[in-house]
Amino acid sequence: MTKETMNFEKKLGRLEEIVQKMEQGELTLEESLQVFEEGVRLSRECHQQLNQAEQKVQLLLKVDEEGRAITEDFGGAEAEEV
Repeated sequence: MTKETMNFEKKLGRLEEIVQKMEQGELTLEESLQVFEEGVRLSRECHQQLNQAEQKVQLLLKVDEEGRAITEDFGGAEAEEV
């Protein structure tokens, strides 16, 4: 499985593995830089996924004056009332 197809939970698991490896202090400088670079990339991807999830939740929580849910395309354009 490539890193691009990893889901959020697998990315977090990989980040935990990286932290453990680095804390052990047994990596060479080059290995440390490689896993650190991977960790930074995974951290950014996870952060981006969390931001997207938060935006979706905020869209789902919108209601009109009558308490009905307002749905929108994730891109931001209003779609319809439910």
